[in-house]
Amino acid sequence: MIDRRCVLVGLLSAPRAWGQPAVKPARIGVLIYRPNLRGYEEFLDALRELGWMEGGNLIVEKRFVDESPQRGRELAAALQALPVALILASGTTMIRSARDGAPATPIVMINAGDALGSGFITSLRRPGGNLTGTTAAGEEVLAKQLELLSLAAPQAKTIGVLLNRANPANGFFFNALSARARELGLQLQRIEIDRDSELDTAIARAKGAPLLVVGDPMFLRERTRIAELSIAHRVPGIFGARDYVAAGGLMFYNSSYAWHWRTAAGFADKILKGAKPGDLPVQQPTQFDLAINLKTAKAMGITIPLALLQRANEVVE
Repeated sequence: MIDRRCVLVGLLSAPRAWGQPAVKPARIGVLIYRPNLRGYEEFLDALRELGWMEGGNLIVEKRFVDESPQRGRELAAALQALPVALILASGTTMIRSARDGAPATPIVMINAGDALGSGFITSLRRPGGNLTGTTAAGEEVLAKQLELLSLAAPQAKTIGVLLNRANPANGFFFNALSARARELGLQLQRIEIDRDSELDTAIARAKGAPLLVVGDPMFLRERTRIAELSIAHRVPGIFGARDYVAAGGLMFYNSSYAWHWRTAAGFADKILKGAKPGDLPVQQPTQFDLAINLKTAKAMGITIPLALLQRANEVVE
């Protein structure tokens, strides 16, 4: 026969998990230009592998910016006020907005164009301060974009470079391109604009020469229009985001979105567990993607060399 007193004593002395307060979920912020969510699912998958479940032990506060750096700073400040444990920011403009708007919050950079030149970090190995994350290996990527574009249009002696004058990384971008252009025996035509209303004139200025469009939120927002103008003016272009090829652009080459976001998840995990951003070495990409739009090539009357097609991860037909 069971002694009721023993049962009662056992219940009172046992751990009362049912009465303990639930563990408060961690809260992180994501500051991003709206079309740049490509790779975000990879980020969530990587977090799950590390034991973080959105809606469970993790809350993700996403904030979207159309273009304005000021709006980015405001949203970053609002995330800091919640507060969040860290902010993930994608691209140079959003990283700068996060740093300026939330100076007291750890920032995980995703695909920083020039982390050193922009003053985000003091070194790749020991970034110092409150920022770490992934950088774009910009010089290598831009040099490779130039090389691929010259392979697609081997007769070209001049290549246009489209830049948004307001982008703080333009000097770094153009210097990197200039060095590779000299090696390839190419001339560069610098085409800078301030607003999207100048795109028609800017692409017409290329006069049929190949065009390298340097990554910028304004250009990404206008990707369909840029693709249409490029076809209309028969200007073969290469871009730094897959979205351009989906919109009708000729070629895309850049470091893998999936790699950047999965790597960012690792940084977030470490910071949530107590690591300081300044002690975490910035990572440079090891995976790259090339996509070619054959429909666009046909519309422009361009024949893409077979050797170049064979190097592509994706071919749109």
